[in-house]
Amino acid sequence: MPLEPQPGRRQYVKFTFFKTDPAWRRLDPMERDRHRAEFAAVVNNWAEDNLVRCYSTVGTRGDADFMVWQVSYDLADVQRMASELMGTELGAWLGVPYSYLSMTKNSSYVEKYSGPAGDRFTRLSLAPGEHKYLFVYPLTKKREWYGMPKEERQEAMNQHIAIGHTFSSVKLNTTYSFGLDDQEFVLAFETDEPGDFLDLVQELRPSYSSAFTETDVPIFTCVTTTAEGMLETMAGVRRTVTA
Repeated sequence: MPLEPQPGRRQYVKFTFFKTDPAWRRLDPMERDRHRAEFAAVVNNWAEDNLVRCYSTVGTRGDADFMVWQVSYDLADVQRMASELMGTELGAWLGVPYSYLSMTKNSSYVEKYSGPAGDRFTRLSLAPGEHKYLFVYPLTKKREWYGMPKEERQEAMNQHIAIGHTFSSVKLNTTYSFGLDDQEFVLAFETDEPGDFLDLVQELRPSYSSAFTETDVPIFTCVTTTAEGMLETMAGVRRTVTA
């Protein structure tokens, strides 16, 4: 469920990627079902008060099986939810190969963007859509970027934003990690058409601002699902095949 916007308050954002010990799949099926039900119940319980979205990365990444996207107005919620998930029976079989913490923040570049479709909207509250795919990656700029005159950076970002506006099927959620985590930003793109996102990234490569990217990997292709769905896919539940 979406969080009710609280004017003037920023949100904490957490992307947690989980990897399952392969030995877990050799447990008795009934035991695995119990583990999945308990884990899903914890996720769904937190979704009553936080914004929680679930994604499968099975088949799209070899080093992660699923991802939970959590948004809250209280940083303590991030720690409490992680603790409760680790405390489940399935949690004993899970590793966290990737974890990104960030916050919402208004962008001075977007606010001062003067090109076409220059929306003036707040970024303090995330409002994810109902798209099938989510593409997530951490981003850090080169230090030289911050030493450039502000006007030059704005001009570079105007070009960057204008390119993004030509791909209306792709929704961007930008959050900030300065001082909170290793990366500077976490970018989460939503779309129903993976090819549109591929084309967008390719179009952005020659842009001036992209030349100042220090790192923008790893990148994750995530498939939207439910808590139960991401665990079922992780468990390797097979569809019934008729002869």
